[in-house]
Order: sequence, then C-alpha cells, then structure tokens
Amino acid sequence: MPPPGALNRRTQSLLIAGVALLLCFSVYRLYFASPPGPYVAFSGKTMGTTWNVKVAGDGLGPDAMRLIGAGIDTALDDVVGRMSTWEKDSELSRFNATESTGPFSVSPPVLEVLGVAQRVSLLSEGAFDVTVGPLVDAWGFGSQDPAPSPPSQATLQRLLGRVGYRGLDLNPTTGHLAKSHPGMRVDVSAIAKGYGVDRVGEALERLGHRDYLVEVGGELLARGRRNDGRVWRVAIEKPSEEVGTLHRVLELHDRAMATSGDYRNYFEADGQRVSHTIDPRTGQPIRHDLASVSVIHESATWADAWATALNVLGPEAGYALAEAQGLAVHFIVRDGPEGFENRSTPAFEAVVEAAQPDPGTRSESPSSTLE
Repeated sequence: MPPPGALNRRTQSLLIAGVALLLCFSVYRLYFASPPGPYVAFSGKTMGTTWNVKVAGDGLGPDAMRLIGAGIDTALDDVVGRMSTWEKDSELSRFNATESTGPFSVSPPVLEVLGVAQRVSLLSEGAFDVTVGPLVDAWGFGSQDPAPSPPSQATLQRLLGRVGYRGLDLNPTTGHLAKSHPGMRVDVSAIAKGYGVDRVGEALERLGHRDYLVEVGGELLARGRRNDGRVWRVAIEKPSEEVGTLHRVLELHDRAMATSGDYRNYFEADGQRVSHTIDPRTGQPIRHDLASVSVIHESATWADAWATALNVLGPEAGYALAEAQGLAVHFIVRDGPEGFENRSTPAFEAVVEAAQPDPGTRSESPSSTLE
C-alpha cells in the first residue's frame, strides 16, 4: 500500500505533465501546424465592394497567413492606386482631369488593362467601351449625383461626342495614352475587378501557393484544389433582388468566371426598368431580355470585360458573338413575367465537366455576382 500522500503527488505529477503536453501541442498548432479544414479564408473591402480569398495547401501557419494577407492587400491597393476614378491621385484620375490631347505617361498595368479593353471593344463593335462614363453619369449611375430625370436626346448626342474607344490612343512602346477629345475620360470599373482578381492570383503564386479561390465583387479565379481534394465549387446567382439565391452550382478548376446582370442596379421611370448598363453606341440603357451572363475564361480580366460586352449586346447578338469567338458563356434570359430561359454555348458546357451538384448544396463562393 503506497505511503500517505503518494497518490496525491502522483496525480499532481500526471496533471502537470498533461498540462505541459497540452501547452506544447497548442504552441505547435499556433506557430507551426497548418490550420485544420479544407482552406484558410481571408476577406476585406476594395473598389467599393468586398473581396474573399481561400487558400489551401501545406505550410499555412501564422507567418504564411500574414504574408498572404499582406500580398492580397498590396495587389489590390496597387490596382486602386493606378486605376480608381475615385482616388484623385490615381493615374486614370489624372489622365481624366487633363484636357490635353497629347501623350500622357501611364504605367504598364494601366496599358495592359486598356489593351484588353480595346480588344474586346473592337471584337464587340463598341458594345464594351471604357469611355462610356459621361453617359453613365447622365443616367444617374456614375460618380456624380443621381440624375433628377432621364437625360434629353440633345444631352445624349452631346455626350456621345466625348465617348468612343477609337478616340483612345495606346502606345505600349512609349508608355503613353492619349485622347482625341479634351472631355474624354476613362473608367475601367467594368474590367478592374477582374484584373484585381488576376493580380491577387499572381501574388499568391509568387508566395508559392497553387491552390486558391479568389473573389472580388463577384469575379472569380480558381486554381488547384481544396485540402480535401475537392475542386472549388462556385455558383451563378439566380436573377433576383434577393441576394444569394442560387441558379446553378458548378465546379471551377483553373479558370476564372465573371457575371454581368441588370437585376439589382436599376431604377423605374414611367413604369419601365432603367438598367445601370448603358450601351455606349446609343447612349441608352439596355432594354433587352437578357438578365444575366456569366463568362468562364482563363483570365478574370478578359472574363470581366466580355461579360459586360455580351450583356450590352443582349441574348441574340451576344450569343452569336460568344459562339463565334469560342467563348464559354451561360446566358439567363427572361421568358415571361416570372420565368427564365437558360442558354449555354458549347464551350461553356465543355468547360463545366462535372455533373451539376444538388441545388441546395452550399458553394464555396456566393456567386459570380453583379458589377
């Protein structure tokens, strides 16, 4: 029989050893081990919207997570610093403020984005146009105060003289940008979020991460897989004023996706829906039955621009162009007061290889949402 007090001493020793072991395990988990779960999530705000990034893989300890967060912030802040029309000191704001039609020095990233924009403008015959800003403002959807009433035809004709992608002259060799009209200005809001997504992806790649899902304002880029081996799953929203209603859940693997629609940002005038999407060729809001268009592409920059262009063109001309260009696109078209018709290009169905998950299954990203 053990002497008096021995049992208590033994119990105390075991308790101390257990606490020490638990403390060591906690220190290991805190400073060395990767967090449990299929990914690590990061989030924040940028460009007047939100961003969400999910990173999978090994070695995602606190130091790696701090580097990832800093890399994301740096990438997005750089885009804003160069291309925001709200920041007065950005490159594009300074270009817009000048009335000179001579060469204006801009950085390679600005020329890269405008190069993609000009290409999509050309292929869509002007349906996409980064000089459309004055018309957007006139209809009350821009950076200025909301319009008290729809603009007159005379006002639109005057503003159309300041709009047109052909009036922009890009010179990547010299690093200059020029405009043909002193009042012309550039607004890349219909492509900048996609570009920001691509830049975040590049930042993650430089840090050695190959498995991630990046989302900025609904524009998406998926690379690799989650820690549990599953491909990233995303959703296209149902055209509805209710946020988060799913239309279609799909797997996105090493691709980007962007969506453009008219079902949330609009106002009513004389009983008619006035969309925030303005046709740069006419100065008028779009009035067709296309509710939403989602584009899958290798680049979020290109997907973002194409989604806007096809949304302007509408269900018929947009589908014809998407098919001719071999684009992977899904159209949701209004069919009566409550119904919708779904149209996908052959390229879209080819990219979406997996069978459709159960509609009630939660996706990894809320959707490729509106601009």
